[in-house]
Amino acid sequence: MAVGGLVGPAAFVTAWSVLGATTAGYSPVHDAISRLATSGSSTRLGMSTGFAVFGAGMTLYAGALRSALPGPAWTMAAATGVATLGVAALPLGTSAGEAPHQAVAGVGYATLAALPLVAGRSLAARGWRGWARYSTATGAVSAVCVLASAIGPASGLFQRAGLTVVDVWVVASALEILRRPHGYAPVSAGRT
Repeated sequence: MAVGGLVGPAAFVTAWSVLGATTAGYSPVHDAISRLATSGSSTRLGMSTGFAVFGAGMTLYAGALRSALPGPAWTMAAATGVATLGVAALPLGTSAGEAPHQAVAGVGYATLAALPLVAGRSLAARGWRGWARYSTATGAVSAVCVLASAIGPASGLFQRAGLTVVDVWVVASALEILRRPHGYAPVSAGRT
């Protein structure tokens, strides 16, 4: 259901942007989004809900993407959805430690960045060169930002940038799927 690709990213970005901007002692530039869902925090419910809606939305979107675009891109969307549900279920600040959370978050970031890259190949093969270029650029920017978030001083800012560029791509592709109920059919070589 393509609408999951609209609702999921909207809920996720709204949760981290509103909670991050209104929480005392929290820095959206330096702190990870997951800190907003730390066990026992006042923002846990709101951010966990954002994660859960995003995870469910991506899982629904994966089904729509599978029907619309041949190839394995849908598996990246599904893996992102499942991993994000894991992020919601395994918050920071529990007796389990940070390792389980970091593992599912890492899978979620990797599959989200890979999603437009994998889709780009399928789109190019079907003659959608403009979408293929946009997809490849989106995946590359996201991958660089997510890597920078792991090593840079502005980790929260890079995390948000890397996730947001793909969220925008997901919304745009979901709108395209809704617009083209029969999928990305092959087109002439001149189509962008």
